[in-house]
Amino acid sequence: RYKTCYYSFYLSCALALAYCGYDPDTTEGKALYQNAEDICMILGEYFQIQDDVLDAFAPPEVLGKIGTDIEDAKCSWLVCKALELVSEEQKEILMANYGKHDAEGVKKVKELYRELKLEELFQTYEEEQKKMCDDLIAKIEPENFQDLFKFLLGKIYKRQK
Repeated sequence: RYKTCYYSFYLSCALALAYCGYDPDTTEGKALYQNAEDICMILGEYFQIQDDVLDAFAPPEVLGKIGTDIEDAKCSWLVCKALELVSEEQKEILMANYGKHDAEGVKKVKELYRELKLEELFQTYEEEQKKMCDDLIAKIEPENFQDLFKFLLGKIYKRQK
């Protein structure tokens, strides 16, 4: 969570605030840096989860690569969510096929993800994250910094690759 949140989102925003002369030790600066961190934690986690979903479900010609999280046994949002939702029978299928470099096994895992409606769960999660970000962005003062976070959210919301 923190890796993507900090290096992909927060550090660039903190740099912009510093460049604009906002001191993190002043009252105004503390509030801005804290708001930036709060929003960037949501954006970074959302981005990483979205990346996990795209890895499994986006067509390679759209994504620009062939996703291998299943074969590589990555601890993705999808497998974690699946483990929360599976029956014992489904868990056996998952455990027998996850982390195997076998096309048929990958197909079974993806079928299980579809059976568990993980894409739909992600879409609900995505809308919740957007609303949370929109609400936090609306509270940022001075208002001209809202555009920075609207831009970042706009870059990742509903992205396809």
